[in-house]
Amino acid sequence: MTEAALRHLSGADPVLARLIRRVGPCGLRPRRRRAPYEALVRSVLFQQLNWRAAEAIFSRLRALYPDTRFPSPDQLLRTPDAHLRAAGLSRNKIAAIKDIAAKTLEGIVPDSRTIRTLTDDEILDRLTTVRGVGPWTVQMLLIFTLGRPDVLPATDFGVRKGFALTYGLDALPRPAEVLAHGERWRPYRTTATWYLWRAVDMVNVLP
Repeated sequence: MTEAALRHLSGADPVLARLIRRVGPCGLRPRRRRAPYEALVRSVLFQQLNWRAAEAIFSRLRALYPDTRFPSPDQLLRTPDAHLRAAGLSRNKIAAIKDIAAKTLEGIVPDSRTIRTLTDDEILDRLTTVRGVGPWTVQMLLIFTLGRPDVLPATDFGVRKGFALTYGLDALPRPAEVLAHGERWRPYRTTATWYLWRAVDMVNVLP
């Protein structure tokens, strides 16, 4: 599918085609074995934190459950808030991850098998009822866990920054502008998104 995506994107958008040639092959590799519950908890933990701080908190969280790779929803709900606070989680993040756990037990957050039968819009509608889970969080799940091919998180700063760099804009585009332009990328907007993120990376590594 990646080769088909690159052919389509390069043919539909000459400017994006130049970025694709500069970056090279698409390196997006979704973690399809990660359950939606775990993916959402991880996403909430990493929100609004730099990578190192989030990794440290995540490691301390996992250390609370030495007998398992990742706590089950039941385990998480039984964990006293004070223990989670000591691991570095804010009150808002504690409330959010416990709501994810509760809604997983209720079946609102589907298991791995069920979620594969749902459309992107159905997943968005269900998961945004969970505390702390907005459209951006669901889009990251669609891209990095489920590997859905046509996701364009137009509100994402990296996507907007990458778009501005790629198309020579003086200011960040509005999300509506990104979405309008991205219509030509369908049905491979996820791949286009990955390349826009790489455009930012390329600028950041310049001396």
